[in-house]
Amino acid sequence: MGPPRPGHGPPGRLLLLAWLSFNCACISSAQGATQEPRHRRQLGRGEWTPWGAWSACSSTCGDGVALRTRRCLRFPGEELCEGEPRRYRVCQLHACPSGSVPFRAMQCSLYNSKPILGKPARYQWVPFYGAPNLCDLNCLAAGHNFYYTFGRVLDGTRCSPDSPELCISGQCLRAGCDGILGSGAQRDACGQCGGRNESCVLVQRVFRAAFPSSGYFGYKNVTRIPAGATHIKVTDRSRNYLALMTAEQHYVINGDWAVDPPGVYEVAGTQVHYARTADERESLEAAGPTREDLYVTVLFQEPNPGIEYEFWLPRGHDGHFQADVSPLRQPQPREAHMDPPRQPLPVPRTTPVPTPPSTRATAMRRPPSRTKEVAQTGRCGRCPMPKGRSKRIHHYCHSDFVFQARILSQRLVGQETRYEVQVQHVYRSGSPLLRREYVWAPDTCGCPPLRPRHDYVLMAQRHVNYEHTLNRLLLPPGAYTRPWSPREDRHLRDAARHCPPARPA
Repeated sequence: MGPPRPGHGPPGRLLLLAWLSFNCACISSAQGATQEPRHRRQLGRGEWTPWGAWSACSSTCGDGVALRTRRCLRFPGEELCEGEPRRYRVCQLHACPSGSVPFRAMQCSLYNSKPILGKPARYQWVPFYGAPNLCDLNCLAAGHNFYYTFGRVLDGTRCSPDSPELCISGQCLRAGCDGILGSGAQRDACGQCGGRNESCVLVQRVFRAAFPSSGYFGYKNVTRIPAGATHIKVTDRSRNYLALMTAEQHYVINGDWAVDPPGVYEVAGTQVHYARTADERESLEAAGPTREDLYVTVLFQEPNPGIEYEFWLPRGHDGHFQADVSPLRQPQPREAHMDPPRQPLPVPRTTPVPTPPSTRATAMRRPPSRTKEVAQTGRCGRCPMPKGRSKRIHHYCHSDFVFQARILSQRLVGQETRYEVQVQHVYRSGSPLLRREYVWAPDTCGCPPLRPRHDYVLMAQRHVNYEHTLNRLLLPPGAYTRPWSPREDRHLRDAARHCPPARPA
């Protein structure tokens, strides 16, 4: 028999070939499926509908909120929208009439004379603010020592009587500058709500003018604060005094050689907060904006350690100021249009102030008139020295402290002289004296003339200023001082017998 023809083989072989071809195709198809996986479609987030209109205010006066809502549209399987479906804003309402019931008190009163927890007792309810959650309707049973929580307060209820926050859905929220509760929006330094300080510029300088070598003290110009300035802050850390003047040369704070008490002063359409602390820190601060130019000056008493000042100006308003005050050239000193005292005497912080804070303390006092009671001479001329038995008795009885002291050292501090003394013997004292004390004389002329390493009799006053930041021994002008001697000691012991008895406390 000859070889078989193609396609005419045995039927078993043909079936086998067909089966192998089919399985190979299936395997290839399966391998292709593993090499090229089919990606699952990513589902997105839903989309918000536009905000609806604002609802009516929750109150007719006083505190109130309005609400608007939006809906989240999404297909099955999509994620929720980002953000909140509700937004609250503060209503601009007029104040409630006097005698109106507060909003929280009105909500508590709704439960008056109603049973609670199935008990037959009836109570009258008033607001209670001592509970942990301020946005719960916590009401105190009038005349009893317990309170009850009647769920949440209504939206728009103030969290506490003095709080600017309002309760919304059980949470205390503060309104931003956009009026939206919980938005956190704030005004920038330029006054723009949610701004980035892009519409204004910061002016920040340090005034370092030196104290005149001649020792002259008086008013010197520090800087001009242009109209429209905001967030003004001026700081000084010395015994000098900041002063504020309007464009019409009218002093508002610390002018005319006098020092005003710390407080709030109205000027140029804003409030200026003037502060002075015990550590000789002084500041002027104002939120602004100012409606007119202001001038900051300094009343020099001692060398200037540097006066820092800063404020913000709208763009376009700063060019003229920067031309006047370049960072390379500070403002030229400008004398005040007034005559300074002829002789530097007590400065405000070192002069007893018998008047209350509402009155102004004289900053520079004229030198006392020279009388015939002159015994010794200082650097600025003759020093007043009381003489005679009657003057000794008068000063003895009207002084807070009379004592014998040895002068250890002498130092000029600003426009005053400070003596460090060692107390040897006390004749008269309103309060205990330490072994070593500082005694101050309010001038630099060497009056009274006290020499180191010598013993003197000193008659001093207790100086406590109205701010209660100074409490020290002061030798006022014309105070009684004498070199100590046994004879002076006898005169002082005799003077004590002539003082009137102290009044009972």
